[in-house]
Amino acid sequence: MELMRLGEPGREIPVVRDGGTTYDLRGLTADIDGAFLAAEGIGQVRSALAAGTLPEVEDAGTLRVGPPLSGIGAVVCVGQNYAAHAAETGDTPPAAPIIFFKHPNTVVGPDDDVVLPPGAEKVDWEVELAVVIGTRASYLSSHEEALACIAGFTVSNDVSERDYQLKHSGGQWSKGKCAPTFNPLGPALVPTDEIADPQALRLYSAVNGEPRQDSTTADMVFDVAELIRDLSQYMALDPGDVVNTGTPQGVALSGRFPYLTAGDTMTIGIAGLGEQHQQVVAHRN
Repeated sequence: MELMRLGEPGREIPVVRDGGTTYDLRGLTADIDGAFLAAEGIGQVRSALAAGTLPEVEDAGTLRVGPPLSGIGAVVCVGQNYAAHAAETGDTPPAAPIIFFKHPNTVVGPDDDVVLPPGAEKVDWEVELAVVIGTRASYLSSHEEALACIAGFTVSNDVSERDYQLKHSGGQWSKGKCAPTFNPLGPALVPTDEIADPQALRLYSAVNGEPRQDSTTADMVFDVAELIRDLSQYMALDPGDVVNTGTPQGVALSGRFPYLTAGDTMTIGIAGLGEQHQQVVAHRN
């Protein structure tokens, strides 16, 4: 079962894809958002699928795929959470999670264009496992509590401008992370219980068809449960918030690959969660 939003930006409809068929969820909810997740919306969808009461979306294959979640309150990101990625950037693995934020308006659909900021020369790709919060996470005491707060998982591309991140930052990273379109998300929100082990997922990326990243979430420095537990000590994560959990080695910052330029295409994927395809375009006034 995959929760998705289809249609033009700002007019997406909530759907569920199950067994190769796409069903309309507008009889259950106006959208897939934090309120829907907090109200046990995923369970309602399962019940409706079992009852056979959801109408099919006949033209689903012709519709744009939007981000699988709307009304995102926060996009919390984790830096250098793969040891090999830390090494390729010249750092040792962190002793505690490194946290920064992306503006929620960076989120676009998984196949939407990524727009280069004017004059930007060091725009980079980053495939990441994204965690979507389903119930409030605050001052959690165990990994079990942390996992219980997760509604599901999706694919994220934490696009970054490295000069903005490292040279213009004043010691923090968010300046290099917050340009519009810098967080393609989706294609689908896959419920937690559909993923046997979030620490056994293959992540990969390619630019213009050439492989870049290829790793697994087993290589995380801090696993999903620990990240959510740790974050909850410093902030309350609300339903519909997104946590980008870090990227593996194979980015342009390593010096092994060129940065993105207009006309490039990115392929970003996680086994079991789907694949994204973006074209890089120049900013236009």
